[in-house]
Amino acid sequence: MDMQLQELHKIAGRFKSRETISPVFFIGHGNPMNAVWDNDFTRSLTALGKRIDKPNAVLVISAHWETVGTYVSVHPQPRTIHDIGGFPEELYQFHYPSAGHPEFARMLREMVTLADVKEDHLMGLDHGAWTILKYIWPDADVPVFEMSMDYTRSPQYHFQLAAQLKELRKKGVLILCSGNIVHNVAMMDWKAIDAKPYDWTLEFDAFVKKQIDDRNMAALLNYSSTSSRLAVPTDEHYMPLVYAMGLVQGNEDIQHIFEGYQYASLSMRCLQIG
Repeated sequence: MDMQLQELHKIAGRFKSRETISPVFFIGHGNPMNAVWDNDFTRSLTALGKRIDKPNAVLVISAHWETVGTYVSVHPQPRTIHDIGGFPEELYQFHYPSAGHPEFARMLREMVTLADVKEDHLMGLDHGAWTILKYIWPDADVPVFEMSMDYTRSPQYHFQLAAQLKELRKKGVLILCSGNIVHNVAMMDWKAIDAKPYDWTLEFDAFVKKQIDDRNMAALLNYSSTSSRLAVPTDEHYMPLVYAMGLVQGNEDIQHIFEGYQYASLSMRCLQIG
């Protein structure tokens, strides 16, 4: 066994498996302005942080880190990335100063055999991460690292890759998948955050909810054949849901912990698995 592999096994040994596994969350993050708004959605995130146990670390799989190939962030102090444009200055002044977790990141690399996961030494926390984390753990006292999504791959591939991350849950790593089930920026009704949802927003969100409740993974992976592309004009915000469902273990509980819509074309549905 080479020295690097020996070191990885030492790292794994320091994080013993728990009797209970950490949950998985899919969070519909919506408009970045949710980071500074007080509304039903943001209050639900605050309540979530108060009711769940604090994990050893958080792995974020975000719609906003897409790559060719798969990468995991190993920076010990990830910066807050303001990967947005045209928003009020207060959003760009916000920083979420959590530590990273290079040890868990390198453990992830060893677990995954479907892809050659590479280390990224520069990646920080994109807005799919910090706009959510600031409510759940406002003190930024839980280490956070991210894994990218390879946009050249199919939903089936991402589902299979997610299954290889399950062991992390036994080590106390909470996995947070951040996207939106319905996400059509071009069709957003900017007149009001509570604008009446389009019929296709409601239809696709209801379709996905039913497939989740029925645990119909095939339908969730082949979603593009069941609805117009209005609901999912591009795949990146839907794909975190695929990761969340790929992390389901057996018959564990799946709860819809928030349901709602913003600007007519964003579904804010959130799930807890486990």
